[in-house]
Amino acid sequence: MTKRTSAKYKLDRRMGENIWGRPKSPVNRREYGPGQHGQRRKGKLSDFGLQLRAKQKLKGYYGDLTEKQFRRIFTEAERVKGDTGENLIGLLEQRLDAVVYRAKFVPTIFAARQFVNHGHVTVNGQRVNIPSYRVKEGDVIAVRDRSKQIALVLEAIASSERDVPEYLGVDHSKLTAEFIRLPSLSDVPYPVMMEPNLVVEFYAKN
Repeated sequence: MTKRTSAKYKLDRRMGENIWGRPKSPVNRREYGPGQHGQRRKGKLSDFGLQLRAKQKLKGYYGDLTEKQFRRIFTEAERVKGDTGENLIGLLEQRLDAVVYRAKFVPTIFAARQFVNHGHVTVNGQRVNIPSYRVKEGDVIAVRDRSKQIALVLEAIASSERDVPEYLGVDHSKLTAEFIRLPSLSDVPYPVMMEPNLVVEFYAKN
């Protein structure tokens, strides 16, 4: 599992939001931040603070990408024609680990990264073990035959915790998912409000 696994809920508490919408999140019990100073009264955030927070939340949601990885994706979103914030969301949702998570083949984005790394997934029939691999419209993502009875997978597809978004065509009986189209921000089922426009502002000034 990734280095973030043991501390993944610290992000929830630091943000004061259940960013993955999980029932086990500590934010459901206590909304203050982690550490001995977590219960101090929160001051009003500056514009920079709001922008930084939006970036940390979006970056953390996708398994806490490194700053280098996230900045590279943002730079590409700037180069693509159209709204940079929308482009950023589209590029993040094209990551193979994000698609595996959205398809409900695994319960968390962290598990999705490990699942892909360990070679349990194919794209158009070819095994791919790179979580950042970018899927394209029409690509078919599948769980390998030898991996279909893994308890983690069976529990995830049986869970009612999340719904599969409309930009994926998923068949849980075959454990396949087609990436139908590139989503916009409004298509993505984030449990909390994401503000890619503030991320754009953050990088414009820093």
